[in-house]
Amino acid sequence: MAIVRWRPFDVGQFLTEDFPTIKVPRFVGDLAVDVYEKDNKVVAEMGIPGIDPKNLDITIEENYIRIAGSREEVKEEEKKNYYYKEIQRGSFERTIRLPSPVKKEQADAVYEDGTLKITIPKMEETKAKVQVRVKKKPVERVGKKVASKSKR
Repeated sequence: MAIVRWRPFDVGQFLTEDFPTIKVPRFVGDLAVDVYEKDNKVVAEMGIPGIDPKNLDITIEENYIRIAGSREEVKEEEKKNYYYKEIQRGSFERTIRLPSPVKKEQADAVYEDGTLKITIPKMEETKAKVQVRVKKKPVERVGKKVASKSKR
């Protein structure tokens, strides 16, 4: 077991120790996403300003969409004394469960003004109504009685 630095407010530390396959971003709030339906399409919007669209990797697998990318660190000429440094740099990843089956081959993604918008057409729902008959299971009866051999 590795020694890990204690960070009491780092939720990702607790999750990755107990569930090592889960990747938790450093700032989950920075990767907020809106998922909604419009015109029979599932739409996911994510605010990720300051990223080059070439640094984005979007994959759809079964009912999940995975968005990964990286924001490059800005090279600074002179040293600055920061009071706050909250802009997240480096790599990020977010996996979202889609609310319904989609036609993943027809997915479209557009990055504009710091917002990534992914649009995926929904699959047609089967509207066939099927009646299911319920059968009654016959009751099995045990007919033999066992005589008791207790002494009194």
